[in-house]
Amino acid sequence: MKGVIMKRYFIKINESNVHITEWGNSDNPVIFCLHGLGSSSLSFIEIGEGLLNQFRIISIDAPGHGKTTAFEQETDYEIPNMVSWISNILDALKIDRFYFLSHSWGSFVALHFLAHYPDRIKGSILIDGGYQIKREQEISLEQEVDYYEKNFDDYIFDSWDDYLKEEQKNYQRWSSLLELAVKDLMIEDNKKIRWHVRGKTARRMIHAMYKYETVDIYNLLPNSIILLRATLPRDLEEHRDKIAKVFQQMTGGIVKPIKGTIHMLHWDKPDVVVAEILSSWI
Repeated sequence: MKGVIMKRYFIKINESNVHITEWGNSDNPVIFCLHGLGSSSLSFIEIGEGLLNQFRIISIDAPGHGKTTAFEQETDYEIPNMVSWISNILDALKIDRFYFLSHSWGSFVALHFLAHYPDRIKGSILIDGGYQIKREQEISLEQEVDYYEKNFDDYIFDSWDDYLKEEQKNYQRWSSLLELAVKDLMIEDNKKIRWHVRGKTARRMIHAMYKYETVDIYNLLPNSIILLRATLPRDLEEHRDKIAKVFQQMTGGIVKPIKGTIHMLHWDKPDVVVAEILSSWI
């Protein structure tokens, strides 16, 4: 049976409207996708299109991202609450066990979810996320927060054409599906094109990652986790290799450096991610 190409809808969780993008049929095994900071559910669009005949792919907009309601309190963004929030979404969708595919910030949350609900996850693939040890970064918490606040609040364009021309410079490849994902990152506000995420939301999420380091729960994680990590830019490779080895040694997970990829690894080489999922989860 052919899969459903794509559908988008909302569900209500407490006071939050959660926006979901879905591919595939409801009788297929579920892959639950959680994107990185500043992204949206459509960041997995090429993965969803590539797997819709084998899986039911459910990708959500995180709080304050895309079309999902932002949380009101800073503490709502802390990792334990995020884990409970995702559990509530899965319960509302009547999903018990599933595969977890996550990127960047989403992988931090995914690992904590796995530590809390190991029996619910059939397999986990991290896309260049979750293994970064915040306390060992060269920049401070304040520097990272300042960077993201300025990036999200000041990234403004006069038109969609200007925005898309600029965005194409930031990635190693381009496609019609990636263009949809890139457009999903922005909203039109007072005749200006600006990022859908506010700096305040980014600040709260980054604080949570520093407070709840994944390295502190490595001992609670299974050895079945697969980490696909980026290898570019080259000046970050030594540090990435070092912390990835810590992840591998402490979790027993599998680490696969994907040559020629930046942090948006699933945009650079979606075929590699699709192949990894098919070989690992079929």
